[in-house]
Amino acid sequence: MENKQVDWINEKYSIWFVIAAGIFITSLVVANIISVKLTQFGALVFPVGVVIFPVSYIFGDVLTEVYGFSRARRVIWLGFLCNLLAVLAIKAAQALPPASFWEGQNAFIDTLGNTPRLLFASFIAYLFGEFANSIVLAKMKIFTGGKYLWMRTIGSTLVGEGLDSLIFITVAFFGLIPTSSLVSSILTQWIIKSAYETVITPVTYLVVNFLKKKENLDFFDEKTNFNPLKI
Repeated sequence: MENKQVDWINEKYSIWFVIAAGIFITSLVVANIISVKLTQFGALVFPVGVVIFPVSYIFGDVLTEVYGFSRARRVIWLGFLCNLLAVLAIKAAQALPPASFWEGQNAFIDTLGNTPRLLFASFIAYLFGEFANSIVLAKMKIFTGGKYLWMRTIGSTLVGEGLDSLIFITVAFFGLIPTSSLVSSILTQWIIKSAYETVITPVTYLVVNFLKKKENLDFFDEKTNFNPLKI
């Protein structure tokens, strides 16, 4: 046990891994902050976080594909902790009394004031969605022998984004909006996020191929323990 701990602590991470992990975490945190704004295209209404949130799935795919599930698992949990820190910092900022001359307190609270239910829904949906995405991608890579990256990234995203949308919308809004609207919102988010992944697939190929060449690495999770809690 001690040797495993020392190996984990002393494990080296390349600059490319750090950059990929940083983009993943930044996309996640920013998406949760800006998602308080809703946008509309025709009859479709959705949070603007949809613009950047799928990037976290793209780089989740990149991390799993190049470095393997074990390292991706650490980044997923790190993203969770960073998002929690951001939420706590925002809540602390809201609680601090404003300066006597500052008139933006109410707007500040209204803009960044997510309810506990929404935050809980977001955190749970994130964990289930990201881990499902990473596990499906890793297992499909073994099954396909590392071929058909497009099929693996899109397939894992359909599962991960589907779970994310289902859990978030259901936990956040069940009992508050009609069932028909609930189902419509789940499908809308799922389709938009999955379509985003499909359209951006050529970029995913470029990033994956670049990192595999730079790192001289193409990890297969043949002996990996896929327990999300085994950090």
